[in-house]
Amino acid sequence: MTTNRMKSKLLSGRPAFGVSIMFPSPHIVDMVGRLGFDWVLIDCEHGSISLESVELMVMAAEAAGVTPIARPPINSFESIGQLMDRGVMGVQVPHVNTAEDARRAVESVKYHPFGERGLAAGVRSASYGYGMSMSEYAEHSNRETLVCVQLEEAEAIENVDEIVQVGGVDVFFVGPSDLSQSLGYPGRVDAPQVREAMGRTFSSIAAAGRVSGSAGSTAAIRQYLDQGVTYLYTHLTTLLSSAAGEFMDEVGG
Repeated sequence: MTTNRMKSKLLSGRPAFGVSIMFPSPHIVDMVGRLGFDWVLIDCEHGSISLESVELMVMAAEAAGVTPIARPPINSFESIGQLMDRGVMGVQVPHVNTAEDARRAVESVKYHPFGERGLAAGVRSASYGYGMSMSEYAEHSNRETLVCVQLEEAEAIENVDEIVQVGGVDVFFVGPSDLSQSLGYPGRVDAPQVREAMGRTFSSIAAAGRVSGSAGSTAAIRQYLDQGVTYLYTHLTTLLSSAAGEFMDEVGG
């Protein structure tokens, strides 16, 4: 099992930049790593990525030197455990609204004494049982895996002070899109009410000495950096659109 360089970067206070990918493509993961990004988000909540494809995308990430994080479809032991066994270095868990939700996410990722994840020798995350004992693997996994929880509903914003006290969570991600809908402004992520709620939440996370995250365009990410956010990514579709627009502008298309 490899060292989680992206987690180390975040815990040292430096920003880590990633790209979210929603369809199965080890090649795109390989390109993202070669382009200098720190990590990839393999999106199994909104995308069309199967467990088999997750494993191949993780292999590509390791070869390209980029950290693979996966977003499970739901916050459950089963869905999170299956992704972890494929070798991802962490998960970004959607719709975490309470401290109990956050604790469930941690317990799904970690082995005893921090969690209840199922321990199996033959899975890829454990190097198929080769080269290290099960106890060594469990200790290494507990140290290196990352837990990110998504605060993306009004209930989560109200409960943020309790959620940020949950041990074992590395990143508290404030999701603009679903939050805009929950607050009554679907898709209007720049609505003053949405931005105010996000800023207030970032402040609460920082006051607790914890790491915050979010996603968006380059303009949005610059704003988040000014607010002290360090776990940051853009979507592959946004990246392609921006590059395509720049290309067309330059060639007169």
